[in-house]
Amino acid sequence: MSRPAPRAARYALRVVSLASALGLWQLVTSLDVDLWLRFSQFPTVTDVAHAFADRLAGADYWTDLTDSLTRILDGFLLAAVLGVAGGALVARSRLAEDLLGPLLEVVRPIPAIALVPVAILLFPSNEQGIVFITFTAAFFPVLVSTRHAVRALTPVWEEAVLTMGGGRWRILGSVVLPGALPGIFGGLSVGIGVSWICVISAEMISGQYGVGYRTWQDYTIVDYPGVFVGMVTIGVLGWLTSTAVELLGRRLTRWLPRTSYVPGARLPRRTREAASLTPVGRRSKEGVSHDQLI
Repeated sequence: MSRPAPRAARYALRVVSLASALGLWQLVTSLDVDLWLRFSQFPTVTDVAHAFADRLAGADYWTDLTDSLTRILDGFLLAAVLGVAGGALVARSRLAEDLLGPLLEVVRPIPAIALVPVAILLFPSNEQGIVFITFTAAFFPVLVSTRHAVRALTPVWEEAVLTMGGGRWRILGSVVLPGALPGIFGGLSVGIGVSWICVISAEMISGQYGVGYRTWQDYTIVDYPGVFVGMVTIGVLGWLTSTAVELLGRRLTRWLPRTSYVPGARLPRRTREAASLTPVGRRSKEGVSHDQLI
């Protein structure tokens, strides 16, 4: 039976993967490889590293970092609160679904970055407009995930609370929100990633300071190492914030059963025996096909 790889070995494998990608980048750019893709136009890894070191020593980089993070957190937190509340309301109330559902479904397919002209006309400052774009980008993934998660809850839990004398607020606090947490955090994870895409684009168009603004300025003055510094910064910030959301979700859903799936590994004997005792397991042993079970 194959065993899961130790955690240290997994981290080492990830480091090797990243180092291999950087090594390949350095190789094709230093050799000016031009087959179909023009790697001769790219800066090398060492050029980007030197530009990164210069940026870290200056105050502008940290100002841009702070501004982008502030815009992301403001818009994302607002989207998280309103998205969860709106998704639960639409899922639980037919009146809310009839009143808000059509409007939300019409607005949802519009890319958040396409709302930049609306934000410029609507808000008195560019800062408020960028936060609005960030909010819009994260709002709909959170709302849709919450709506589906609430609707997927089994009615037995709600009926149990009603039987014990609980009211609507008790059901909401002890059944609906805890039961929908995995789906809610799925939407939050998607929302934080989309927020970074849109806030960077909004900063490029109408921002003053910020990682996106600085990256666009580097492009206009043909400072390609600076452009890649911005790209790396965006990637690291997006990874850190999405990881923070995922860790928070795991902490708040510790009561859920955890599974560790390893491709090719056999299940423990007790687990296999328990599965064989279920109706699906017994019928599968008797030769019933999976399609018939469904």
